[in-house]
Formats: sequence, C-alpha cells, structure tokens
Amino acid sequence: MRVRFEQVDEKEKEQALIRAVEKTADILSAMDLLENGSGGIQVIKDRNTFFCKLTQIYYIESVDKRTYVYTKGECYESRDRLYELEEKLGMYYVRISKSMIVNLRKIRNVSAEPGGRMVAVLLNGERVIISRSYVKDIKRRLGIQ
Repeated sequence: MRVRFEQVDEKEKEQALIRAVEKTADILSAMDLLENGSGGIQVIKDRNTFFCKLTQIYYIESVDKRTYVYTKGECYESRDRLYELEEKLGMYYVRISKSMIVNLRKIRNVSAEPGGRMVAVLLNGERVIISRSYVKDIKRRLGIQ
C-alpha cells in the first residue's frame, strides 16, 4: 500500500483519505487511530493518578458503584462511570453486560454457554461472561455467524 503525506497550512484543512478495495479490519483500525488517536483515560492506583492508554485496556467493570479498569496484569480504579467511559472509548470497545465493557482486540476466542450466554477468553487468559442480551451484537462485531 502506498502512503502519501501532504502538508497544509491550517489545522482546519487537515483530513485523511483512505482508498481501498474493501473496508478490512486493518483499514478500520487505521480509521479508528486517525479519528481517536491512541488516547487513554485517567486511572488511579494506590492514590496515584496514571494515564492508561486505550490499547492497554482489556476490560472495564463496574462493581458496587465503583469502576475498575483491567490491563494485562494490573487493576486500576476510574472516577468515571461505565457509561461515561463507553462514550470516550473507540470502536473496539463493546458492552458485554450491564456492568462490563471489553476491548474486542483483547479477545482470544469465544464459546457458547448454556442459556444463550457466551464466554470470551481474553489474551491474558481471563474469562468474561457475555450476557444473553449482548451476544447478538458481539457476534456481529466479531464477524461470527
């Protein structure tokens, strides 16, 4: 793929055009990166505030009115509510239950469970439950029939 850069004189004139045969996962990823950057959210651990990149987040969970952000090996707390974070996150983050959002890029595999639920195994080995009411959307987003 050929990439071309053209410098403009004003911020308002900035734009990106992607020409491709089809909208693949790589193209969607590039679009997400251009639109949302490699942003992040503020998190807290041991009374210290950190900036957690969106690419590091595996899932976010709400328990007893507190919001927890999980990365590969760490757990942080966020002052934001789950619905507020859902608005800030990019297209690769999806609600899987009333109390959890997962990063689709961190899912290793999914399997069906009795009762219409599914289980997603994440890259770090953790298993999270996908509630029945969210299964259809997850299957669509992952391209599963």
